[in-house]
Amino acid sequence: MKPVAVNAASLERAAAAVREGNLVVMPTETVYGLAGDATNPAAVARIYAAKGRPKFNPLISHILDLNQAERHAHLHPVARSLAERFWPGALTLVAPRRADSDIAELACAGLPSVALRAPAHPVARALIGAAGVPLAAPSANRSGRLSPTHASHAAEDLGEEISVILDAGSCPLGLESTVVSVSADGVVTMLRPGAIARADIESVAGPVFDAGASNAPTSPGMMESHYAPRARLRLNATTAGAGESYLAFGAAGPPGALNLSPQRDLIEAAANLFAFLRQLDATGAKVIAVAPIPREGLGEAINDRLARAAAGR
Repeated sequence: MKPVAVNAASLERAAAAVREGNLVVMPTETVYGLAGDATNPAAVARIYAAKGRPKFNPLISHILDLNQAERHAHLHPVARSLAERFWPGALTLVAPRRADSDIAELACAGLPSVALRAPAHPVARALIGAAGVPLAAPSANRSGRLSPTHASHAAEDLGEEISVILDAGSCPLGLESTVVSVSADGVVTMLRPGAIARADIESVAGPVFDAGASNAPTSPGMMESHYAPRARLRLNATTAGAGESYLAFGAAGPPGALNLSPQRDLIEAAANLFAFLRQLDATGAKVIAVAPIPREGLGEAINDRLARAAAGR
């Protein structure tokens, strides 16, 4: 499937495909998403099939605002405060699911919770509005592979299984949303570090607890091995070995290396991460050596993605 430019006609074509139970690729400010009607179990099943995704890994449902979120979840005041501060934007809230929510149980992986996000990208918001339903939209790639930050990445991974691929250029953030759960009694747990730093969450919600990696995840992005290129990753490498590609940060690497951010800007590094890993993977190198990345701010999320990409390999 060839990506198409975003205009009124392509948006309506994509919205019609969603209403018919088919799948489309939409841009968000984080990564490109594989979108289908979250209220249609058959469409949700098609998302799992297209991604080759384990059915116990729940999906994020994308909505427009807090009012829509409250139709599907019981939101503690802390959750509402987080939504008011960070929506629309790169925060996913996991909260107890309302019994009368029409989001398919399959999208929630049979759990009593639901994952919700109000994206900021104007194309994603236009598509949600035009489709008239919440959109289940995990990253538009085969499960466990590198997340797509350009429409062409999604086209390479998913091919002809998709009705429309909306191309709005590169994703501004380039790193998935931060996922936090807020329990019925207001306990906040970090399920996946992401494009909003922990300190920013804590400035609104107070202390945030941690959840470890799991092979029976309660949130998207919690699989221990995830976001993986074909090549093996060697982390915290100060230089490349023989036959290795190198992903630098700050100081320049050897010839052929790519640098996430020569200025050591973690925002720039996050935006470049998946695209640069894809480029290095395409060289055919068996190993990608990755420079040390600081762990503060967005560095927590970058290191999380790198650790999952390297896990068990």
